[in-house]
Amino acid sequence: MNTTSKEGSLFELDGVPKLSQAFPLALQHVVAMIVGCVTPAIIISGAAGLETADRVLLIQASLVVSALATLLQLFPIGKKTGFHLGAGLPVIIGVSFAYVPSMQAIADQGGIPAILGAQIVGGVCAILVGLTIKKIRKFFPPLIAGTVVFTIGLSLYPTAINYMAGGTGSATYGSWQNWLVAIFTLVVVTGLNHFAKGFLKLASILIGMIIGYIFSSFFGMVSFSNVAQAGVFQLPQVLHFGITFEPSACIALGLLFVINSVQAIGDFSATTSGGLDREPTTNELQGAILGYGVSNMVGACLGCLPTATYSQNVGIVATTKVVNRVTLGLAAVIIFIAGVFPKFSALLTTIPYAVLGGATVSVFASIAMTGMKLVMTEDMNYRNTSIVGLAAALGMGVSQASASLSAFPAWVTTIFGKSPVVIATLVAIILNVTLPRDKKAN
Repeated sequence: MNTTSKEGSLFELDGVPKLSQAFPLALQHVVAMIVGCVTPAIIISGAAGLETADRVLLIQASLVVSALATLLQLFPIGKKTGFHLGAGLPVIIGVSFAYVPSMQAIADQGGIPAILGAQIVGGVCAILVGLTIKKIRKFFPPLIAGTVVFTIGLSLYPTAINYMAGGTGSATYGSWQNWLVAIFTLVVVTGLNHFAKGFLKLASILIGMIIGYIFSSFFGMVSFSNVAQAGVFQLPQVLHFGITFEPSACIALGLLFVINSVQAIGDFSATTSGGLDREPTTNELQGAILGYGVSNMVGACLGCLPTATYSQNVGIVATTKVVNRVTLGLAAVIIFIAGVFPKFSALLTTIPYAVLGGATVSVFASIAMTGMKLVMTEDMNYRNTSIVGLAAALGMGVSQASASLSAFPAWVTTIFGKSPVVIATLVAIILNVTLPRDKKAN
């Protein structure tokens, strides 16, 4: 075989570019996703009351499984059969914030095992979506997906504010030191986002957290005792947290998996249109969603929380036009290596909640605005504004006043009262199907 046929450009899907070219761009993808990948694990481990060793394992699993899921999407299994797992498209997979509100509710009731059990059921739901994508896609237009994403963003705000105050239950909750550190971190992130360019802008959240971390150390908020106790090398442990199947949790996460499976079409379409100047094929989309379902089922067994495509990395692909799968695969390898060293994961657990809140409040804001942008792609006539308004109002309203469901069985509160996502989704879908369509805006 002619060895030159293996050479590839950064701007070609296949082939192997030079390491000197691929490594900086791979690192760019890692920087863009790593904070978002581990933060849900930190949030949920706090909600579930995990000990430090288990928090480290949850973070490790987030990195390792995200890397493996990315490799599956980049290099599909069974590509030649026409029925494959993975898309074969340039995307990065990471633990998703979209599931955080529902996971927080489940963590209060059944802990991590209930989340992971519901995740397996969610993976099955995603596989069913992949097999029937043509038939059910019409039920999830941008108006519906946008409403759900917007509601998720809104529901995450209290988490960010509680973290900025130092974390609920902390002895220093609400202290001026916590607020000073949080606001300082937020100012750094916002400043880099709006005034910096290139790498500094891309890595604004990471840099903001590093600077905020250093600043917080002057107030005695950082302790390295957990790092010293952590091991040097360790792989994720199979079924370490256990798995339980609670019907209410399974319904809540299963519905989210259906929504995110359909929403992933948007990310894959943005990747191909931005980087490859074409739309994804039906086979690619089907393989992407099937791979998404299977990787989440496997991930649950390894202790990783639900994953999804990362829009910020889609943006990098669309901006740079670097679509080479080996380059993104190198990013996945770097993420994997970071995940098998417990000391690195333990170091992440030393980040003060105030720093985490100051850095992520802008992420949660961007999630809400992403949803709003999706909604605004459709004509905002009286019908559509009614759908969005009622779905968000009922979803957020009931979750903020979950005691209003106290007369119902406990499972009703778990499904409908703890997170706004389920109610917002169901209301939006039902209204979209039943309300008459306007021929023109009123």
